[in-house]
Amino acid sequence: MKPEVLLSRIRVVLCRPSHPGNIGAAARAMKTMGLSDMRLVSPKQFPDPEADTRATGAVDLLASARVSDSLAEALHGCVFAVALSARQRDLGPTIGTPRDTMARLLERASLGEVALVFGNETMGLSNEEVLQCQAAVTIPTNPDFSSLNLGAAVQVLCYECRMAAFSGAAPLREQLTTPFTAPPATHDEIEGLYGHLEAVMTETGFFNPAQPGRLLPKLRRLFGRADLERDEVNILRGILAATQQRTGHGRKN
Repeated sequence: MKPEVLLSRIRVVLCRPSHPGNIGAAARAMKTMGLSDMRLVSPKQFPDPEADTRATGAVDLLASARVSDSLAEALHGCVFAVALSARQRDLGPTIGTPRDTMARLLERASLGEVALVFGNETMGLSNEEVLQCQAAVTIPTNPDFSSLNLGAAVQVLCYECRMAAFSGAAPLREQLTTPFTAPPATHDEIEGLYGHLEAVMTETGFFNPAQPGRLLPKLRRLFGRADLERDEVNILRGILAATQQRTGHGRKN
């Protein structure tokens, strides 16, 4: 697959950006590296003249940017998402390096839409947002001065995406294909599985919503490591549906 096609399948998702200038800077960073699909989740101020000024030649990306109320909406249809995180979290996906993780992202881009997810300038991504991603990455900055502007962070990861796309760092799908390979599950299909699983666990008494503990995040981490395919999600949901019928729980047909 042509590098330009792979890059066109990468969404850059900015969650709750607080400064319109940073949105413009991110758009400029994307365009210089050949990325064009910007998604904004609940931006504090957009559109805004400051964003246009900072975009400097990438105003077309701002004009086509899609605004969502939630990360789930921004990731709809994606087969793989990578969260930028400054630290390893107890229940989040394992933190990888930019070079290795962007190679994984480009490999998944040969199968469908993928996403790079960035958090708010001050607080970053919430644990819940990170758990909606299948991988995480941190930029190895100077420990004595680790502060990195949002636009600069977008630039670094978009650069790594471009290098992976044009250097062949992303493995060819043909080399990985097996006779049983199916299309990867999309974000919304996986979220449907989580909702179904939670419902069955609640109905059977295994899960108490009043005292959730860490069960649901641990399950998200477990399945996040699996790179679920669509057929695998369908199999798991079929098992859950059969469990509901067998135990008498759930809706009757």
